[in-house]
Amino acid sequence: MALAERMMPGVQITILGMGLVFLLLALLWGILVLMLRLDREPPPHGSNEDEGATRPAPSIPRGMAPELFAAIGVAVLTHRSVLRKQAAPSMRSHWPGSILFASRWVSAGRHQQTQSWRPGKR
Repeated sequence: MALAERMMPGVQITILGMGLVFLLLALLWGILVLMLRLDREPPPHGSNEDEGATRPAPSIPRGMAPELFAAIGVAVLTHRSVLRKQAAPSMRSHWPGSILFASRWVSAGRHQQTQSWRPGKR
């Protein structure tokens, strides 16, 4: 029996198995896309869904000076940019500035991971 004849059943099983796996992945992908499209909320009445459309400029409330409206806009944008630079409190392991004596690497004991293990030294 030649080598090619002995390998054919293995190659066929491999192709069949991998084809089945990728077929099922494509099927799951299609189901997820379909579920996302069916679960989408309907757009509000009168909205423009064109991708090239821009949002209309906000109108200044009656009785408000345009300078005050502009100042409020600048304050809001500045506040947003400052908040983006801060890490979320839920993601922090320590409050900023609370561990001034050691880095997070040292406080977590990760510095020991870079040293080789010696059984006689404790």
